[in-house]
Amino acid sequence: MALAHLGAVVLDCPDPRALADFYAGILGGTVEGEGRWVDLKVPGGATLAFQAAPGHVPPKWPAADDSQQFHLDLTVEDLDAAERDVLALGATALDAADHTRTFRVYADPAGHPFCLCAC
Repeated sequence: MALAHLGAVVLDCPDPRALADFYAGILGGTVEGEGRWVDLKVPGGATLAFQAAPGHVPPKWPAADDSQQFHLDLTVEDLDAAERDVLALGATALDAADHTRTFRVYADPAGHPFCLCAC
């Protein structure tokens, strides 16, 4: 028996609304709220929330002496098409050159790493 259920995954960032809009462009869903806290309600999934963090310093990837803290794995049907779309939305490729793998690594506009993973 579980003691709790996952309510939200929260990302610190300099601009919550902008980052929520970025992930809504990838995941769909509804962006709710303004100001210091914004939620992305994802159909069939947990809420992805964004919290204003003045002085936010993005994680480094890869960095043996610095932790990336966490990353999101986003499952897609077509890696090439998804890559074009996330780059157009403002993502930065971190480790996406090897097209023989089933995943590619990017950073969102606030610098958080995420992977596109083939299903």
